[in-house]
Amino acid sequence: MAVRLRKLSYALGAEVCDVNVAGPMGERQFGEIYQAFLAHGILLFRNQDVTREQHIEFSRRFGELDRHEALPRDRHPDYPELLMVTNDPKPDGSPSDTKYTGRQWHSDMSFTTAPSLGSLLKSYAVPEVGGDTLFANMTLAYDALSEGMKKLIAGLHGIHLSGTRKLANDNSGVVRAEEQKRINPPVAQPVVRVHPETGRKALYIGEKVKRFDGMTEEESQPLIDYLVRHATRPEFLYRHQWRKNDILAWDNRCVMHQALGDFDETQLRHMER
Repeated sequence: MAVRLRKLSYALGAEVCDVNVAGPMGERQFGEIYQAFLAHGILLFRNQDVTREQHIEFSRRFGELDRHEALPRDRHPDYPELLMVTNDPKPDGSPSDTKYTGRQWHSDMSFTTAPSLGSLLKSYAVPEVGGDTLFANMTLAYDALSEGMKKLIAGLHGIHLSGTRKLANDNSGVVRAEEQKRINPPVAQPVVRVHPETGRKALYIGEKVKRFDGMTEEESQPLIDYLVRHATRPEFLYRHQWRKNDILAWDNRCVMHQALGDFDETQLRHMER
């Protein structure tokens, strides 16, 4: 039986209906799911009350899994393939290292020499309202640029830095920021990427890009700001409202995202990627 899909937005995304990711799944069925992944950029699987082992095994079908050596503070203590995204305090009562993870426009692991193909994020606890995630279709964003702008950025490389944006109410990240500089020195990535499977061009930009190779920050910032603002126009976006036991899979090669802090932070928001 063919996989049934429901579009999530005009720009990108589809829900895969009536599929249990932990259940039996032949190569033909997963092949249909993977083709939908390439076509839509984001896939949503609702009501996935699965174990961590099952989450990992389904994720492994998309490719080799990262063990998060680049983010040692953030990985699950027992499952290095899983990265924690939680505001649940540590056992000693100190704030979670991932309390503010993702609060800027970015593509996962862009600050490493092996950026991730995709991400599969599972929700365990979500606040009553808010805590949504925004996604941008970077292929549509690239296609909408003028020919002059495409020519201007064709040979540019952005310098990506790790770390989250400093927030007004966050005083916990100084040591972490210094650690990240040691583990993940700045890395250059092309501003325009060609998707290795679809052959389509996409912008590869975000708020982790601080300058262009060969240019100063002052020279680079106006163009970085323009490209991020352009890529996040409403017509290129999907806003995901999380429910418990959602699994959301997205293609980092052509999708950028941002976690929103629009929720009561006394309520638990716990996810694992």
